[in-house]
Amino acid sequence: MATEADVQTPYHRIGGADSLRRITDRFYDLMDTDSAYKPLRDMHAADLSPMRESLPGFLAGWCGGPRHWFDANPGKCMMSMHKPFPITRETAGQWADCMTRAIADAAPEDREIADAMTEVLARMAKGMARD
Repeated sequence: MATEADVQTPYHRIGGADSLRRITDRFYDLMDTDSAYKPLRDMHAADLSPMRESLPGFLAGWCGGPRHWFDANPGKCMMSMHKPFPITRETAGQWADCMTRAIADAAPEDREIADAMTEVLARMAKGMARD
C-alpha cells in the first residue's frame, strides 16, 4: 500500500518548477517565432515577459505544487484571466498546438503525466473559444 509520502502530485511528476519554466519558455518562444501562431501572438502584448513570469506559477499551483500564483491572484482562474480576449476556435487551437509542442520539446521524463497535462490544457484552451 502506498503511503502519502509515496504519492507524488502532477507538479512533482512533471519535474517541478524547472520543467514548468522550460515548458513556458518554449511555449512563448514558439508563439513569438513561428508564423503558424501569428493570430495568437497578435492577441498578446509586445513584451511577453510578464506572461513568461506568470504562467509557470499558475501551472505550478494548478498541478498541485506551490500556490503562490493563486495566493497573489485570489479569485482568478484561467477563464477569468482570459475573458477580455476575443478567443476564437482558431486562436484556441493555436494555443493548444503551441502548448502541445512546448511540452513535447521540454520532454518531461514522465510521459504519462506530460500527455495528461497536454490533453487537459488543450481542452481548457479550446473551451475558451467564443465563436
